[in-house]
Amino acid sequence: MKISKLRDLSVIELKEKLKDSKSELFNLRFQQATNQLDNPMRIVEVKKTIARINTLLKEEELKAAK
Repeated sequence: MKISKLRDLSVIELKEKLKDSKSELFNLRFQQATNQLDNPMRIVEVKKTIARINTLLKEEELKAAK
């Protein structure tokens, strides 16, 4: 997911998206372990999305601390 779309979401929505992405990553890793994964690049995409969400959550945390 693009960072511009993620910036439009609220903190609650970001946390929900983070939870969904982590569960998707778990499922993708499970599929990879059982050789059922069709698109291995999807794991990379989900990891990047998780990192972007964590970055935005940290930015919001720092804004609130000021």
